[in-house]
Amino acid sequence: MTLLADAGKRPVARRGVLSRKWSGILEPYLYVSPAIILIVAVMLMPLVLGLSYAFRDIRILNPFSGGFIGLAHFQTLMQDSAFFQALLNTAWWTFGSLLFQFSLGLILALLLNRHFVGRRLVQALVFLPWAVPTFLSGLNWAWLFNPVVGPLPHWFTALGIMDSPFNILSDPDLAMWGPIVANIWFGIPFFAITLLAALQSIPSDLYEAAAIDGATTRQQFFSITLPFLAPTIAITLMLRTIWIANFADLIVVMTNGGPADSTQIVASYIFTQAFRRLDFGYASAIAAVLLVLLLAYALSVIALRRAMSHSS
Repeated sequence: MTLLADAGKRPVARRGVLSRKWSGILEPYLYVSPAIILIVAVMLMPLVLGLSYAFRDIRILNPFSGGFIGLAHFQTLMQDSAFFQALLNTAWWTFGSLLFQFSLGLILALLLNRHFVGRRLVQALVFLPWAVPTFLSGLNWAWLFNPVVGPLPHWFTALGIMDSPFNILSDPDLAMWGPIVANIWFGIPFFAITLLAALQSIPSDLYEAAAIDGATTRQQFFSITLPFLAPTIAITLMLRTIWIANFADLIVVMTNGGPADSTQIVASYIFTQAFRRLDFGYASAIAAVLLVLLLAYALSVIALRRAMSHSS
């Protein structure tokens, strides 16, 4: 009787151990399940739906559209000269903005890392552009470049940069510099904030030891500051490159892609196709190509960083 009772208890005990094991495995996923559901609902489902549009004829004004057309949009895209011009403009827009944003952001971070009277006030003023809505930033800079209501053309003329006040946003050869300048002003605080946080995490003992050894300020920067900042610089440059390539707000507000598509980037071209020409299928195909290009860039940066870390 005792053996039979023990035999009956063993499966129950085993089931209890297994249930506790599975509950321990599933418990972390239950905690993060609301975030996973939100990500799937807000990001993954629209992404899958948008990619499906790239293979369908989705035109709002055509009631007979919506059918599957395969790779027709991509074949049209390969013959679209406006797309390739937008691709070149995207490279100019992205790297032109990024170069000055990073350089000026690093200089500001180095200055703000020093102690001086009124540093908190200066920090608040430096970080202010990041808090301004991009639509409002675009309007303000468009007004600044307008010779009727803005001062910049008159200042450029007084400095001898221009022969007479005119709006550079209406000149196809100069129009891209308007949104780039606005984007530089808007993006400097991002690099200043992140690099300043990285600078403040560097132990001060290293600088004291380097000063005792006779290292100059330049030597300290390249031997201590830059190596410590390298991981932060790598991730911020990668993220900011992706963000700027997708960032069409300033261009849409300031130039609307003109004049003569001279400021049209891929992101604004997607906006034009989707919300002006109401061709969501073709716009989704362009967006899919941009997604692939940015993913390839991000993966190459990650692979390069891993290779450099292994070699060091």
